[in-house]
Amino acid sequence: MQESKTAVIALGSNLQNPAEQLRGALDALTAHPQIRVEKVSSFYVTEPVGYTDQPDFVNAVCVVSTTLSGMELLDTLNGIEADFGRERTFRNAPRTLDLDIIDYAGEISEHPRLILPHPRAHERSFVMRPLAEIAPDYSLGMHGTATELAEKLGNGGIRLLA
Repeated sequence: MQESKTAVIALGSNLQNPAEQLRGALDALTAHPQIRVEKVSSFYVTEPVGYTDQPDFVNAVCVVSTTLSGMELLDTLNGIEADFGRERTFRNAPRTLDLDIIDYAGEISEHPRLILPHPRAHERSFVMRPLAEIAPDYSLGMHGTATELAEKLGNGGIRLLA
């Protein structure tokens, strides 16, 4: 049996009751026999990035342990997104559910389907703020810890979900 590895997953939604979408995704992750959800951040409301003519997002981050490989985890997350009606129309489009692997056991990958660590996570307060909440010393390699990155990025455009 493969050794369990730690992964960080970012969750986001801005369609069809986003907080419920995130709760459903967390339930799907918890139900998977090869994934154990260790920590889940609070939910945050976030202004859209890139394409701004859309509703605000609800975002969160979870830390999991898994015996899945990075690619198997990606396939599992893509399957959950599809189950929740995710349609990939254009970059930064509104979505029912977005699940991104931010880090997988500190591994580095340049695979076209799975770049690790996530290439833009260290630039996104909606990833770093929730990660700093549940794993303040989590390191994203040369970029720094979640807390350092969250402080550098600030709270612009992100607030706790009431």
